[in-house]
Amino acid sequence: MTLPCGYSTRASTFQQLCLLRCLRVDRIHLAATNYVTGIMGEAFVTSPLVNLEALHDQTSPKAPIIFILSPGADPTGDLVKLADRIGFDASRLRMLSMGQGQEANAQALLEMSSSRGYWLMLQNCHLLVSWLRDLEHHLDCLVKPHPDFRLWLTTEPTTAFPIGLLQRALKVVTEPPNGLRLNLRSTLQNVTAQTLITCHHPSFSPLVFTLAFFHAVVQERRKYGKLGWNIPYDFNESDFRVCLRILVTYMNKAVEEADKRIPWNTLKYLIGEVMYGGRAIDEFDRRILKTYVDEYFGDFLFDTVREFHFFKNAEVDYHIPSGTTRDAYIG
Repeated sequence: MTLPCGYSTRASTFQQLCLLRCLRVDRIHLAATNYVTGIMGEAFVTSPLVNLEALHDQTSPKAPIIFILSPGADPTGDLVKLADRIGFDASRLRMLSMGQGQEANAQALLEMSSSRGYWLMLQNCHLLVSWLRDLEHHLDCLVKPHPDFRLWLTTEPTTAFPIGLLQRALKVVTEPPNGLRLNLRSTLQNVTAQTLITCHHPSFSPLVFTLAFFHAVVQERRKYGKLGWNIPYDFNESDFRVCLRILVTYMNKAVEEADKRIPWNTLKYLIGEVMYGGRAIDEFDRRILKTYVDEYFGDFLFDTVREFHFFKNAEVDYHIPSGTTRDAYIG
């Protein structure tokens, strides 16, 4: 940033920030972020990833965990992975999407889970806030719940949520990471090392990175309002996970049939037209998705003569990292 009258050299970094605050308020957020990064380090402007294992250890059967959701964030898959990681039997994990008429089902699941030591996730509680006071009363009346019992709630921000339930709960605000890099890193963090070795096709790991980059891009476009998508779409990790399973299936099939060709047409149709494209109801939004899929998926990814770049200029170079491990991609 160049300031007039020699202030770029005469003024300190903080003084330049104050000057910018007076002259260009629209630039202050980015400037403040850059200032903190330069003085204190990137860790102080990076949102920490939610550690569900630590959350689980901090709670008790009478203290629920409440996820306050934002578009594009879905902790359901992370909860399933947590259960697998700590050895909690998946058959003891119960989920119920709340809505009108689900009061009796929720009550029955709550009583069963608290007595048998299940995990219970009640999703979209903002759709049935009238029942949440009954939930609070039930938690108050629990005498000796099973020590393994945990209650997980998800809700969109709402002023009608009972204050008492909020005060006794551990609250977590879940939102997509800010920025393409952090979004990509967050997505790859959820890809286990075991997943990368389930397919022996040599092109599988680079394709996983490509899919994660594509997923991050379509999520980031939402920040630009009508310039990003004509209609805002809730692309989330579920879309990525399903597409990842599609990659595993078709790449393993290619290995079994000793076919060196990658079924690009099938993959591009399922990813771009069915999974992500299935959410896009606007014709121009679907056209954008198709363009990204055509730009990111093809034999050109592995061209040794002309190296593929997602984007490259004098400042940044987005490309597929060398290596096939998750750490190589995240680092």
